[in-house]
Amino acid sequence: MSFANQLTILRIFLIPVFIILIGYNKPLYALIVFIIAGITDALDGFIARKFNQITTLGKILDPIADKALLVSSFIFIYTSDLQVKFPYWYVVIVISRDVYILLGSALIYFMKGYIDVRPSIFGKATTFFQILSVVAILVANITVVPEEIINGIIYTAAFFTVLSTITYTYDGIQQIK
Repeated sequence: MSFANQLTILRIFLIPVFIILIGYNKPLYALIVFIIAGITDALDGFIARKFNQITTLGKILDPIADKALLVSSFIFIYTSDLQVKFPYWYVVIVISRDVYILLGSALIYFMKGYIDVRPSIFGKATTFFQILSVVAILVANITVVPEEIINGIIYTAAFFTVLSTITYTYDGIQQIK
C-alpha cells in the first residue's frame, strides 16, 4: 500500500478520535486532531502526485475520508455540549448538499454508465469555508471570537454550499443530456 494511501487511512482513524474529543468537550484537542487530519489530506495528495502514487483505492478513500471528517464535525459539534455550535439550519444545508450530490452522481452513473467528475471553483470554495467554519467554531470554544466573525464564516460557507449545489446540478443536467 502506498504511503499516500496510508496517510488517508490515518485520517480515517483520526475521525473517531476527533468525535470522542468533541464528546468529552475538549475543543483544543479536537482542533489539534482536525488540523493533523487536514495536514494528512494535503500530504497524501501531494505525495500521490509527486511520487506517482495515485491509485484507484486512493481515489475512492480520499473523498470518503474528507466527507466523513466534515460531516462528523458538523453533526457532533452540533449535538455536543460545546458552548459555541453550528446553527441547525447550517448543518442541514451542508449535509443535504452532500447527500444530493451523492444521489445525483449515482443517478448519472446508472443512466450513462459513467460520470465525469470535475471539481468546480465553487466546490473548492465550499470545502474551504466549511473547513474554516469547523476551525472557527472550535477556536471559539477555546478563546473569545466575536460572534460576527463566526456568523460571517458560517454564512459565507452556506452561500458557497448553495452556490456549488446549483452549479453541480447544472453540470449534472448537462451530463445527462
